[in-house]
Amino acid sequence: MTKLFFALSRWPLGVLHALGWIMGWLTYALSPSYRRRLRAHAGQAGLSRWQRWQAVGQVGRMVAELPRLWARPRDEALGARVQWQGAEAVAQALAEERGLLLLTPHTGCFEVVAQAYAERFGAEVPLTALYRPARQRWLAELMLHARNRPGIQTSPATLTGVRHMLRALKRGETVGILPDQVPPEGMGTWAPFFGRPAYTMTMAGKLVAQTGCAVVLMRGERLSTLARWRRGCDYVVHAERVAPQDEAVLAAGDAAQSAATINRLMEHVIMQAPEQYLWGYNRYKGPRPEALTSADVGGPPPGGAG
Repeated sequence: MTKLFFALSRWPLGVLHALGWIMGWLTYALSPSYRRRLRAHAGQAGLSRWQRWQAVGQVGRMVAELPRLWARPRDEALGARVQWQGAEAVAQALAEERGLLLLTPHTGCFEVVAQAYAERFGAEVPLTALYRPARQRWLAELMLHARNRPGIQTSPATLTGVRHMLRALKRGETVGILPDQVPPEGMGTWAPFFGRPAYTMTMAGKLVAQTGCAVVLMRGERLSTLARWRRGCDYVVHAERVAPQDEAVLAAGDAAQSAATINRLMEHVIMQAPEQYLWGYNRYKGPRPEALTSADVGGPPPGGAG
């Protein structure tokens, strides 16, 4: 599998995206449960039928582009393949020297966000990202190759890993989290997400409350073939500073209010390109049991973290 993955990394992105579009629709056609979830979740958010159809193919494209992002040689830069909108928001937050928390939902090419940050800012302020190791050995090794690049440090989703993130923020560095996934039991709280209660991680709010770090929203927009030709790049990374009143809510440390604020911010980012979000993800399921507890960022477990 690893050899196949590296071989696919040399294929043109347009070809991979075309194959991914087909894979996305095959999955949609062959999995009734996935199809029901995607329709229900996209409908909950008010997407049109056209947007839902686009979302089906975009999921396949997300999977198909991974070989180019994960198997790319470490010394090969993204360079002009990525353009930025809002890079000044990141630069200004870093200039405050109080740590920076990047919040990125599972929309578009979220894998490119960390790599783009590392190339532009990582030499001076490295990024620490939390990840859950894959169960398959070949995939776990591939993920380490992909994510441990200059300017990026990864930590497993364990108590030790989360403590690494806390220490990084206190050193004035950057931490990246994808907060729109269901956290383990005891590490979240129920909060509205597109009008429906969803078990939501509280770790992001706790990190802000305990470190006073700045918060920036980011997403990686996947461009169509025509847009790539017009703009001369493959992706656009968007960055947006969180409003002071929202940072204040997170810094206050109330788990319920922080989770509600995080979900509202994620909705804001997702709806900028709703057809690129993973609507088929089982976002409204209950939490899974996990050994990691809410003491992950130090102190007592008042509301959990994810």
